[in-house]
Order: sequence, then C-alpha cells, then structure tokens
Amino acid sequence: MLLSGIFSPITTPFYPDGNVYFKKLESNVERYSKTPVAGIVALGSTGEAILLSDEERRQVFKTVRDAASANKVLIAGTGVESAVETLRLTEYAAELGYDVALVRTPHYYKKQMQPTNMLAFYRTVADRSPLPVMIYNFPQATGYDIPAEVVIELADHSNLIGIKESSGDVEKVRKMVEGARHVKRAASVTETFEAVTPRMLKAESAGNGSGELVSVASLSGASKPSSSAVSVIGGLKTRQKEVGFQVLVGAAQRLEPSLQSGAVGGILAFADPAPTACYEIYAAWKEGDAELARLKQDRIAKAAQRLVGELSIPGVKYAMDFNGYYGGPVRLPLLPLTADLKIEIEHLMADIRN
Repeated sequence: MLLSGIFSPITTPFYPDGNVYFKKLESNVERYSKTPVAGIVALGSTGEAILLSDEERRQVFKTVRDAASANKVLIAGTGVESAVETLRLTEYAAELGYDVALVRTPHYYKKQMQPTNMLAFYRTVADRSPLPVMIYNFPQATGYDIPAEVVIELADHSNLIGIKESSGDVEKVRKMVEGARHVKRAASVTETFEAVTPRMLKAESAGNGSGELVSVASLSGASKPSSSAVSVIGGLKTRQKEVGFQVLVGAAQRLEPSLQSGAVGGILAFADPAPTACYEIYAAWKEGDAELARLKQDRIAKAAQRLVGELSIPGVKYAMDFNGYYGGPVRLPLLPLTADLKIEIEHLMADIRN
C-alpha cells in the first residue's frame, strides 16, 4: 500500500466536562477530507489515545470512518502495551474498514524492551493483523527509541509496510531508508499514482452499483504487472507502483531534510492546524523544487517546533481553534494554555492560516 504524502494525526475533541465531542470530531474530519492531505490518522499520540477508554477509542474510530472521504487513506492507532490487546483493537479497526494499523512501540517495561522483545512483538502483530502494519516510534513520549537496526530487520516482514519515525533524527531516517532499500514490493495506485485501498475500491464499486467486495490480495501486486499497465479493480482504474519499506516522519520542522534523506511523507501534528502549509513542502519536494521546499519549510519551522515540540497537544488544539478547526479543551492531566501562551500562538500562526 502506498503511504506517500502528508497525513493529519487528528486530535480528539472534548466537551468542557471531558467527554468526547463526537459532532466536532465529525466536523473536523469532514474538513480535513477537503484538504490535500493523503490521509487521516485516528488515535495517534495527538489524539490523546492513551487517555481514552477502550469504548471511547472504538467510538472515535467509527466516527472518523463514517465522516472521512473515501479517497483518504485511513490509519488507525491501535498500539497498546500488549500484543494481544493491540491485535484486538486492530481487528476492530479492520472490521470498520480502516486501511493501515499504526502500532507504537511498547515501552512501559523499558529494561525488557530489548531487540528480541521488539522483534517478537512486531512479528507477532504483523503475522496476525488483518491490516498492514506501521511501526510507530515516538521516544519523546515513550522514553524508548527503537534502534534503526531493529527496524531494518523488521522491514523484511511482508505485512510491516513502514514506520512513523517521530524522533526528529534525520540521520536515523537516512540509515533506515538505506538499510531497507533491498525491500521491493508492488502497490496498486490510481492512474495519477495516488493510494488505492480496499475501502476505496469498495466505495467505488458501490457507486457503480456492483457492490463488489475487494480483497487485500488483489492490491498486493503479486503478479507484478508492468507499472504502465492499467487494470480495473472494483470499478477503479489502477496500475502498479514499486514501493519499498516506507519511512514517514513526525517532526514537521524537519520535514524537508527528512524527505531529502529518503522519507516518503509525514504524519504531522502540525498538519492539524495547518495541513496545506505542510503539504506545500511535500509538493515542492515532489516537483523537484528544492529551493521552494526549503522556503516553505522555513515558513513553518519555528511555529511547528514551539507548538508541537514544546507546547504539545494544548498548543496544537489552540492553533486549530485559531485556524477555524475545533481544538477545544484537553483531558486531564493535560492543562489548558495560559492567556500569554495563546497570544504567542496567535503571533506564530498569523501567517500560517489554513
């Protein structure tokens, strides 16, 4: 499955009393569906997933699925500390029609998180997952940084299709890309080389009145036709594109150098208040305009570092409010911003209106 582009790891809206505000979640997703992002991530770190109950997670997944446009890739954050619970949540996301499972590194028992533990965990999840799996590394939050060598070894697993690398370490991105370069897979894409998923094909089939169900196997490219050959799957014209183990990054302030180092896109919290500004960096890089990509990167670097890297979710949510999305309150133990910090964010975002 193709994962290139910019993805918004959306926030979870709350009422002032702390309950999930599902109507605002639905509204945000509908608006993101009209932006140039390639897809939407439900219940990543920015979604305060770790602060939700299991039932709330399931309801968030369902709300996002129902509100999202059919042409956006849907990624479900299903990682919890145990493989068993991770698989249960992944299976539920698959039943809803999600396209990819994003599984963060287990981290609570840090001294036990040796390479053998991580290899066993991810291979077990990938073996049994009904969805393609992405590794999620976020050492700033977990206190654990999965080594590049472990990621490279895991890249050979056919159901581990990529990683979200949120450390901000551009050299590590380069190392993973180089180390996994031997991995060659084919993915079905549209005629304009955008992602194709079973959910998209099912929606296309329903629109054509065929109601045809499409299996993941039909998208795997096992027959490896020529990339120029067009075939029709589920009523949609598709072709094959060669992809490898796909590295996406989580630090918007380092998106451009990460793309230059081999990343294929980003899952960026800064794309919650500013999806178009993030996409413009990717688009300029994709078009081969390195100077424009750097200019676009410089435009958001300070705001992204301050909002996401330092103020975290409260900062992201207030920037969303400022840019016309619903950010709203955070859930305890997170606290709202002071008036001074809100003014600072307004100054940082003044030229980044989306």
